[in-house]
Amino acid sequence: MNNKNKRPKPVLMTPIRRCGSHALRLRLNFSPKFYSPYPLHLVDFMPLLELYGDLADDFTYFQLVIDLVGLQNATMVKWQNVALEPVAIFESIKDRPRCVHTVAWEMLFQAGQQHGAKVVMDKSLDNVYYAEELISLFEDIKFLNVVRDPRAQIHSINRAIIHEFDTVLNAITWVKAHETAMALAEKYPERVLTIRYEDFLTHQEGVLRQICQFLEIEFLDSMLDVSQSSEAQEIAVLSALWSTNSSPPILANIDKFKQDLSDAEIEIIESVAKPIMDSYGYEFMTQAGIKVTEEMLTVARELNSQKREKAWMDLREKDPRDYQLRKFRSDYLGMLKQRLLAGG
Repeated sequence: MNNKNKRPKPVLMTPIRRCGSHALRLRLNFSPKFYSPYPLHLVDFMPLLELYGDLADDFTYFQLVIDLVGLQNATMVKWQNVALEPVAIFESIKDRPRCVHTVAWEMLFQAGQQHGAKVVMDKSLDNVYYAEELISLFEDIKFLNVVRDPRAQIHSINRAIIHEFDTVLNAITWVKAHETAMALAEKYPERVLTIRYEDFLTHQEGVLRQICQFLEIEFLDSMLDVSQSSEAQEIAVLSALWSTNSSPPILANIDKFKQDLSDAEIEIIESVAKPIMDSYGYEFMTQAGIKVTEEMLTVARELNSQKREKAWMDLREKDPRDYQLRKFRSDYLGMLKQRLLAGG
């Protein structure tokens, strides 16, 4: 494992969730040389990191390894046919630069090796903010940047138990993520492949071939029939957010946002995201002339708290299994925080 030539090549998908990332991941997983399991979403763990203290201390660093393996075990979707041993992980990385990313990627490398993969991809899209640190750790890392129409993506994010529950706040988050990804692509053009999700929907084979070439894996015809993916079938019943992942792309979903977003919400998104929409060739439906004020942000934050509470209540009532699985992960992170605050 210490020989980096034997470990799989790393790929990070960026920059923000609800972009069609599962659809791509599940299809690429048909390649026996590619491995991308359900992501850790390390962003939720990062606020705890400062509580660990000095990672140069073996006791502390090994505890971090144990806790991250525990986080994977607490996620909604387990890594199938993978046994992660904290001692083996620690021994493999104890002499490398010590940080949370080294641990998380070593987990993925070892899982990928157990599956015989030469390329592994982390679908923790929010990790785009740690791209420079990842490049310093892994000189061969690449980035698959997936762009989706912000109106459709924010519409999807608004209804999900991730990020925020308000169009204004999620539009700002969307722009920040894409500005970060665009800067990364400009600085490291050879490391970043950017695709539009809408192009995948309309030209599935062509986009998949482009991605496979970038990842240096073989395109397989089987990638075009996701219904044959056992993982797609399994996650489709775990959450309403993933219910369409076991089916062919639904072209009608491109414009689904028009049914639910108000004209004002659409104009807010277009106003906030205008430069990026222009850059990626998305057509506008409004004048995109709204300026987001501090007053608007204050109201949005107040409504967001109310919407968050209601969203969790609705999820518990409508999809109790999804609720329980997400709550278990949340409770695990809360348990870690309490232990760390107590000095344990």
